[in-house]
Amino acid sequence: MADNIQRLLTIMSRLRDPQTGCPWDLKQSYATIVPYTLEEAYEVADAIARESFDELKDELGDLLFQVVFYAQLAKEDGRFAFDDCVAAICDKLERRHPHVFGHAFGDLQAEATANAADAEVVLQNWEALKSDERKQSGQHSVLDNIPQAMPALSRANKLQKRCATVGFDWPTVDGCWDKVKEEILEVEQTAAGSPQLAEELGDLMFALVNVVRKHKLDPEAVLRAANNKFERRFRGVEQALSEQGKSPQQSNLDEMEALWQQVKNGNK
Repeated sequence: MADNIQRLLTIMSRLRDPQTGCPWDLKQSYATIVPYTLEEAYEVADAIARESFDELKDELGDLLFQVVFYAQLAKEDGRFAFDDCVAAICDKLERRHPHVFGHAFGDLQAEATANAADAEVVLQNWEALKSDERKQSGQHSVLDNIPQAMPALSRANKLQKRCATVGFDWPTVDGCWDKVKEEILEVEQTAAGSPQLAEELGDLMFALVNVVRKHKLDPEAVLRAANNKFERRFRGVEQALSEQGKSPQQSNLDEMEALWQQVKNGNK
C-alpha cells in the first residue's frame, strides 16, 4: 500500500513539474480544484447509493487524488505536505476516540472514555471533544467552524445539531411541527413578488429540516430520495405517453396527472 501511495504522490509531483508537467494541472489552484472535489464527492455518494462497489473503488481513487492535489499545492507553497495531512487525521482520530485508543489527554477525554457505552454516547462525546478543541483554538461560538460552502440543507442540519448540543432545541418533534405550521402561515400571508417571500420560504425550509433532524434522518438523503422517486415516476409518464405516440409537449396537465397517478399506483 505504501508503494502505491508513493507512486501516486510521484505522479502528482510530475504533473506539476514546471518544465515537463501537464499544462492543465500547472494552471490549477486551491480554488479552481474545489468544484472537481465536490463533483468527486457526489460521485462517491452516487456509487454508494446505487451499491455499485466496483465503481466505488474508482470514485474513491478520484477523491483521494483531490486530497493529493491540494497537498502538492501546499507543499509547493511551503505550507505542509501529504504526510502532514495523514499525521493530522491520525492525531485527531486517536484524540477523539479515547474509549478505543486508551489515551487520556485531559479531563474531558478521560470522562469520554468512562462514558462511551454506545454509539449515541460516543457521538455526544465526539461533539464535546470538538467543542473543547474549538475553544482551545480561540473559537468561542458553538457555531464556529461550520463551512459556509456546505450544501444549504446539510448546513441547516449542522447548525441545528450544534445548537441542540447546548440545549437550544425543542424537546420533541411536536415543537418543530408547530414551527412549520407557523412558517406556512407566514408564507401564505406574504404577497407574491414581495421581497420578503424568499425569506419566508427559507424560514419554512429551515423549519422542515428541523423536523427531519428530529426524526434522526439526513435532509440531503431524504430530498435525494424524493428527487429519485419524482424522476422515476415522471420517466414512467414519459414512457406511457410514448406508447400513445405522444410526448409531454403534445399532452396537457390533466393527461399527465392521470398517468402520474397510474404510475404512482403501480398500474403502469
